[in-house]
Amino acid sequence: MEYLNRRMLLKTATATGTALAAPAFVRTAAARTTTITVASLLGDDKPETRIWVKIGELVEAKLPGQFKFNIVKNGALGGEKEVAEGTRLGSIHASLSTVSSLSGWVPELQILDLPFLFRDSDHVRKTVSGDVGSDLKSKLAAQNFVVGDFINYGARHLLTKEPVTRPEQLKGKKIRVIQSPLHTKLWSAFGTAPVGIPITETYNALSTGVADAMDLTKSAYAGFKLYEVVPYMTETGHIWASGVVFYASGFWNQLNDEQKAVFQEASREGAAYFDELIVEDEKASVEQSLKNGGKLLKPEAFEEWQRGAQGVWQDFAPIVGGIDRIKAVQAG
Repeated sequence: MEYLNRRMLLKTATATGTALAAPAFVRTAAARTTTITVASLLGDDKPETRIWVKIGELVEAKLPGQFKFNIVKNGALGGEKEVAEGTRLGSIHASLSTVSSLSGWVPELQILDLPFLFRDSDHVRKTVSGDVGSDLKSKLAAQNFVVGDFINYGARHLLTKEPVTRPEQLKGKKIRVIQSPLHTKLWSAFGTAPVGIPITETYNALSTGVADAMDLTKSAYAGFKLYEVVPYMTETGHIWASGVVFYASGFWNQLNDEQKAVFQEASREGAAYFDELIVEDEKASVEQSLKNGGKLLKPEAFEEWQRGAQGVWQDFAPIVGGIDRIKAVQAG
């Protein structure tokens, strides 16, 4: 009976033209499971991977059987730049990224990277949840990165092979930087020689002498076992490392309105989960680093660190919307 009814339905659809045929096609397509290729720089235990497990669970609960998340871990698909380029080409459907690595496409993102601008993580969240965040999301969408939400990787600190507590001690050193004009300008101000190196290649670069120092969050410091090659961490907290949960526009545009809403909500919940995990992970990462020979240092003459970074504000003001916008964010 079911077979006969189906045959009759198909005949009716053929007889009445595409008006019925089109919905039949949509139902068939919706029944298929779409595999989403997600890139993660780190392993199963790190927030960078756990957020996608969470998002996958949230999507599955609302859209059962429609999507399968294939999370490719440990930087197997490349560093942030390679992943972003893969996203624009459509070979990668989703990932996380620091805003620094996306600033080549959206230079205005660098307002979130300005040194010594933010007081704490709440200050960052207030900024990205307001007009500044909305504007940046629109600009990223125009470059084929659809933002689910902003995330916070934590504050960046200085990592060195020898103790450094004052900025003048950096002069002449080769420092690995994110491949971003702002980061290059910042460390040049302290007399270093910046070298742009993907995060996945930093361990080898530091161990072979290609670089003498770098800056990074506490969580990633332990995640990449960098305490083995740069054992000293000076807690400068100079930049709060903002990031985004993003999707390739080619993938996103194939979703219907219901699916988009589910992914958007799952991304917001995932981002909040990520931020909680980072706080927990930083504590565990510091313990891991100290047990393996890492050493924490407090910066001296903090006003000298701030003064050295002030030129970055002036240089990047025209790019990020003007000095008044920077000061408005600072006061927020």
